[in-house]
Amino acid sequence: MKKILTPKISEILEAEFMIPLNLSADTLAKNSHLSLATVQAILNDHQPITPDIANKLGRFFGVSDRYFMNLQIDIDFRNTARKIDDDQIRRYQS
Repeated sequence: MKKILTPKISEILEAEFMIPLNLSADTLAKNSHLSLATVQAILNDHQPITPDIANKLGRFFGVSDRYFMNLQIDIDFRNTARKIDDDQIRRYQS
């Protein structure tokens, strides 16, 4: 079975929010009170979503303050889970 690739936060931010709303990185930065450098780092996959960033993006886009944080956690969890070799970890047996 072919594995589905985990999307990147940058892909979600662009495809679901920025492109449909015709937003530039500069406009997003100015109106969400994030620095342009931070927005560009997110879009270039160099900056994960932090609680501060999640709150600002959530309020700007009118979604839950936890929306972007939950996306980041889900992405991190999926990426980490794929790196774990089940053959190396044995379940505890009492």
